[in-house]
Amino acid sequence: MEIESNSNHFKLWSELELHEFQDKLVIKAVDSPDQGFSISRLDGDIDELHGDTCSGTPSKVSTIYGVAGTIRLLAGTYILAVTSRREVGTYLGFPIYQVMSMKFLSCSQGSRPLTSEEKRDESYYLNLLKMVESTPGLYYSYETDITVNLQRRFKLAHGWMNKPMWKQADPQYVWNRYIIEELIENKLDGFIMPLLQGSFQTGKLKLKRLPATVTLISRRSTRRLGTRMWRRGANLQGDTANFIETEQLIEFDGFISSFLQVRGSIPLLWEQIVDLSYKPRLNIISHEETAKVLERHFHDLLQRYGETVAVDLTDKHGDEGELSTAYAAEMEKLQNVRYVSFDFHKKCGNGNFDNIQLLYDEISEDFEKQGRYFLLGSKGEILAEQKGVIRSNCIDCLDRTNVTQSFLARKSLNLQLQRVGAFSSIDCITMFGEDFETFKTLWVEQGDEISLEYAGTHALKRDLVRFGKQTMAGLIKDGMSALSRYYYNNFQDGVRQDAIDLISGHYTVKYGPPPSLPNRNEALSYLPVASALLIGGLTVTSITLNRAAGQNAQSFLSSLLCASATAGVMALVKSNGRQICSRPRLCGLL
Repeated sequence: MEIESNSNHFKLWSELELHEFQDKLVIKAVDSPDQGFSISRLDGDIDELHGDTCSGTPSKVSTIYGVAGTIRLLAGTYILAVTSRREVGTYLGFPIYQVMSMKFLSCSQGSRPLTSEEKRDESYYLNLLKMVESTPGLYYSYETDITVNLQRRFKLAHGWMNKPMWKQADPQYVWNRYIIEELIENKLDGFIMPLLQGSFQTGKLKLKRLPATVTLISRRSTRRLGTRMWRRGANLQGDTANFIETEQLIEFDGFISSFLQVRGSIPLLWEQIVDLSYKPRLNIISHEETAKVLERHFHDLLQRYGETVAVDLTDKHGDEGELSTAYAAEMEKLQNVRYVSFDFHKKCGNGNFDNIQLLYDEISEDFEKQGRYFLLGSKGEILAEQKGVIRSNCIDCLDRTNVTQSFLARKSLNLQLQRVGAFSSIDCITMFGEDFETFKTLWVEQGDEISLEYAGTHALKRDLVRFGKQTMAGLIKDGMSALSRYYYNNFQDGVRQDAIDLISGHYTVKYGPPPSLPNRNEALSYLPVASALLIGGLTVTSITLNRAAGQNAQSFLSSLLCASATAGVMALVKSNGRQICSRPRLCGLL
């Protein structure tokens, strides 16, 4: 089912030719070569093509599949082109694509000369652009917007799909919103491709009578975009880190049903600065605006989704416990949002995953009151509305949150399939092994993708979603992912955060003195030295201990001195952990 027919809605050009000339880059629609634009390599200015105005022979012609935007650095303008894609399914009948590769193209051959400091800064910016090129989880469509959920989409004014794609999109979920601004200013509507970061998964259910399609689409908010350790909690506007809207769609026999959930970091001001510890200390930031931050966050949710239930899955002891207690105390001041605390590790640990039913029992009345899903009939009529949303969080809003959301989604799925006649009143998805496996796989792969975007690794607790229990293979994979997270968080995410801040416009490049790039990361140069000293010390200690075995006290004393020196270096490295770890240079924590 399509909300509007294919014949009367706005479409983007789906295949483009890139012509590279010495003085400009020219981008044309393959299906209509007179439609396109050029970017000057002298000043980065964009001009719309008027007929076949290109003279001369290009040095290179290549096919691209979209323009994600442009960005101006110190040396000039760079354009981000989608160089490969793959079709991953359909959304309401329209093909959806995943970006498989992107490339920044330089339009700066005639740029002004740079000072030595500017060259250093530009080199760093270009390194960030290289990281942006490999951004995971980007999706788009040439024929429909995918940033607006079904219920909101259906209530928009008739003719909404006739608007340019970028006008249809919800700015909160447009990953490249900042870098399409110049294209918007030049009114290149047919080339402006809103990209969604998140996840898109789809599968077929056989059921008993007719096949059904289940689609899982997650939309990552760009308001507080970032990496796991460098974007925690909320900012002063109430935007939270790792805020994601997840929509589960069911299409069956002409019916379309949608179930929405959201996740997001605890909406307080807090941080967890990496310092080489496996689990850095959480720090709640004392601020006069704390209550307002929480209020702003939930006001936005109430306006957007209606009645909201906040489910907190954090531990009730240690640092997590302190943060959870502070969250609960602030939530007591809000009269229009229900707060539910559920210690996931305590109640569902040690293989007791079935205890998550206790959480469902506690919120089932709210779940029913919210409507549980949005449903359209075969003629496009509204049969049911979702009047609220469940907002889940743990510390990272990844692993425990994904397990919980998949459980609630399963409950909603059963109710939706019963309502449209695919199931009887006593049927549930767990009774159909192959279909249940498809459902679980969608949620596992979605969890992995969201985790890769925020933490740099696959999700943990994947076994709980897939098997309902922890397996030995799953524990080993979780251990490997946990070690990988430690490495990325400590030694890569500072630079990755800078790349995100640059491409999202949270940081803008400034021209002229003083140097545009703050020098915060000189301590990183000590990392190779510290590593060499540690490795050298451990090696020498090992050799001297082997030689000392069975020999005199003097050899043993030498080994002891080497070991002491190595321990001293280790203590020095640990005490300076914050300086050694990779830190963002462009933007502050809030």
